[in-house]
Amino acid sequence: MSNYVYVTVQTYRMAQPNCYMFTNSRKGNIMQKLRQQLSSINRKSYPSYKSLRGSYNFRSYTLCIDHVQGDPFASPSNLSVKIPLKASGFPADYFNRYDKRIALQDFLTRKFASEIERFNFKAKGSGKSGLISTSRCGQEILERTACEFTKDSIIARFEVGFPANGRTINSPELEKILFDFLPKCVEAVFYYKNLNAKEVEAVIFLAEDQTYIRQELNKRGLVSFVADGSILPRESGVSQRPLKNGIPFQSPSTLSVELTPPHKRKLTGMGIQKGITLIVGGGYHGKSTLLTALEAGVYNHIAGDGREYVITDDTALKLRAEDGRCIKNVDISLFINDLPNKKDTHSFSTENASGSTSQAANVIEGIESGSKVFLIDEDTSATNFMVRDEVMQRISTWV
Repeated sequence: MSNYVYVTVQTYRMAQPNCYMFTNSRKGNIMQKLRQQLSSINRKSYPSYKSLRGSYNFRSYTLCIDHVQGDPFASPSNLSVKIPLKASGFPADYFNRYDKRIALQDFLTRKFASEIERFNFKAKGSGKSGLISTSRCGQEILERTACEFTKDSIIARFEVGFPANGRTINSPELEKILFDFLPKCVEAVFYYKNLNAKEVEAVIFLAEDQTYIRQELNKRGLVSFVADGSILPRESGVSQRPLKNGIPFQSPSTLSVELTPPHKRKLTGMGIQKGITLIVGGGYHGKSTLLTALEAGVYNHIAGDGREYVITDDTALKLRAEDGRCIKNVDISLFINDLPNKKDTHSFSTENASGSTSQAANVIEGIESGSKVFLIDEDTSATNFMVRDEVMQRISTWV
């Protein structure tokens, strides 16, 4: 059988932690109270930091200290800021739809990460003292707990290493973080007037274009679209950034389709129809690179990724053989019967699956999870399982 890739992960939502609020009647004194608390615990043992847990109304946002670390070498403390939605000034039509809201949250998370990085470890001390960080975003646009638009506010969550010398509190350094570094970052990121309006608009426009393409897939009977000019190769095996000077993708004329997203005059590229599609070629010709791009296309990607207009049916699933995986009560009788020792394949279980039984189970589990598109790479498949299929036998003979 010649080298080929046989075409066609799920998004995740996480629970949101709560933030505690004080009443408006105490608003004027809360900031001063925090300063006094910091002063009173200076040079005490590290557990005294736990007295800071709670919420504090700053001038334009509420600071929540949700969890305080046990010592300066432990996982950093969890903090959040809550900005009133009206005060933030973002246009309502930038977050009135799921796709736009997720894109805006993703954009603000990246901006906030960039801003706080400027102050990372500027406050000094032992262990993780002075660390300031939030979620590290990859190339995908995802819903994250690091930034959330609620009905009346924007909540940003992050980590801070509370400073200490050894295990003795150094509260003046924490005061720098809370009263100097953090307010600058919040003001720069979460208030629309302080952002580049065109940059924010471009994020929303890209989200709307990507949603349009996803809708067109279903209308046109496609499972994926790869725009001409896309850069599919990645920088390296450990980097998801686009390869510099990578060769732009060009659709074969037989599969070329044309789309007209709301914010681009015309977009041409390869449309992969529902059914069986085979990608054939020699070694190092880009088969797996294309398959990986199709797999990643279940998510939207940021501008500049090279794959921002590579869109795949969001139920698509990458299948492979997984020797040694555990299988519990999966009906693989559609593919495999007559196993040694008369093992039941209608409710198949094993602690150490073979390549063929693991791939059979993966197919069934994919169907049960609602996947409509399977992505299969010959290099990671059980050949003895694949050739059992009549269609695959005809394909291998043809190839």
